Amino acid sequence: MNPQADRVVRKVTMVATITASYFLLTADYGPEPTVLDPIKKGLLSAKSTVKEYIFGSKKKSQENQMERLDSNKDHP
Repeated sequence: MNPQADRVVRKVTMVATITASYFLLTADYGPEPTVLDPIKKGLLSAKSTVKEYIFGSKKKSQENQMERLDSNKDHP
């Protein structure tokens, strides 16, 4: 294979691997806890931290999240 085609194949493979990993790590496996829960929580935490850094902290959205978490505890 020529070097240019080899480079394209490697880049496509890396992107596909990263995409598949992301979907597997963030998939909803139901109510049972899984081994990947700490990783998923870390990804969601990093996502919210980046959003807060870019868009600024919003107290209303934090309050809404707390209300949603409290309401989820009521429904098993």
